[in-house]
Amino acid sequence: MKLSSRIALSVTVLVPVLVLAAGLLLLGLVHRDLARQQDAVLRERAAAVLPNVRTLLAADSKGRPRAEQNQQRKVLDGALDSGVRLAGEDGTVRLVVGPQPAESVPLPAAADAPVTVRDSGRSWRVLSVRVDGAAPGTLWLVSPSSAVDPQVAAVRRRVLLVALLAAPVAGLLAFGLAGRATASLRRLSARAAALDPGSGATALAHTPSRVLEVDELAAALGLLLARYDEQAGRTAQALDTARSFSSAASHELRTPLTAMRTNLDVLAAHPGLPADERAEVVAELSEDHARLEELLTALRTLASGDLVEVSAFTELDLGELVESAVAEAVRRRPQAVIDAAVEPGIRVFGWEAGLRIALANLVGNAVVHGRPPGGGPARITVRLRAGRSGAAVLTVDDTGPGVPPAERAAVFHRFHRRPDSPGSGLGLTLVAQQAALHRGTVTVGDAPPPGGCRFEVRLPLLRPEAPTLQLPARRDWLSGDR
Repeated sequence: MKLSSRIALSVTVLVPVLVLAAGLLLLGLVHRDLARQQDAVLRERAAAVLPNVRTLLAADSKGRPRAEQNQQRKVLDGALDSGVRLAGEDGTVRLVVGPQPAESVPLPAAADAPVTVRDSGRSWRVLSVRVDGAAPGTLWLVSPSSAVDPQVAAVRRRVLLVALLAAPVAGLLAFGLAGRATASLRRLSARAAALDPGSGATALAHTPSRVLEVDELAAALGLLLARYDEQAGRTAQALDTARSFSSAASHELRTPLTAMRTNLDVLAAHPGLPADERAEVVAELSEDHARLEELLTALRTLASGDLVEVSAFTELDLGELVESAVAEAVRRRPQAVIDAAVEPGIRVFGWEAGLRIALANLVGNAVVHGRPPGGGPARITVRLRAGRSGAAVLTVDDTGPGVPPAERAAVFHRFHRRPDSPGSGLGLTLVAQQAALHRGTVTVGDAPPPGGCRFEVRLPLLRPEAPTLQLPARRDWLSGDR
């Protein structure tokens, strides 16, 4: 059933019910007002006939029948259509005229307000008045309660008539108004049904309808479509990353796998190979295996960085990560001389797995390429400090030949490596990716005298008022053209 039909049907049923409920309340109020009006009439008539009643009782006590009859006529004229009953001090009834209960029905004693007396299924409003004077007594003025019934019945008939007329009229009006009220909802539904799944949230193009619920629904649909677009984009990016991972892995693994296969064939074909030659082949196999492992780890980390979400980020002590990277570099290449100076308490909001491998690659790259041109061990200087611009500044200096200015941008490209480099060509790409993910920067320049290469990484410090960050919209370090 349509919403407009539901509204019209509900109004068709509800309006007569409300009319009847209001009519019942109105009937009660009308009946009460008429009863009060009737009581007021009784009081007025009692006040009008009370002097004549006193005179009548006095004439009766003195045995003056002519004066008594004269006062009776005046009492009847003043009471009009109300019933009158008059009793003396001894309770003897002196006068009974007009409509009233049977004489056998006792009437109430003098009271401040009229009361209801019932007799044979009929009800009467009775006002009792104490008569003071030389001959005291009690006066009762009586009026039938049914006197107000015709007016109450007229109101009841009108209420029923209004309720009967209100049902169809209210239904027709409600159907028309509900149709107009739901028109904007029908338009929104039609636009939503006609949307192309590939058109995105902008195709909804909702114009404010000045109907709050419809505008809120349109906003919710727009938000849902925007989230769908975002998720679809992330899915497409994940597929691109997977394809790029497969393509890069198959291309880059071909050479070391071929070399390993050749060395294995040599070992299998020459079981009596001299020990020194066998050791050389095994060493080459070990180097190729290490290169394969490094390459796969780098590709996996690049792919993870392209797909990482903010939920993987947390508060980190950057100094601890730098010290861990330096310790690992010293363990793996004890011949290198590394001087590290780290300020304590430098915290960032970051992805721990990504920062760990980026720092390890940065320090490891300096150890590998930091040997001075004249020979000798590499000398590395690592400094971490809090910069004045609200960023953590990490500098890694080496004593190597440095990087020519024309090649400094290319060192961060995928698979870029020097002819004599044993690495995968992805180490500095990982550093650049992690700097971008953390809204930081990485640059390469000249080291202080005696010369060499300097890498400088800047990452924003953790701020208590903004512990999260917005990830870059473009994350294609593995699948893009970088």
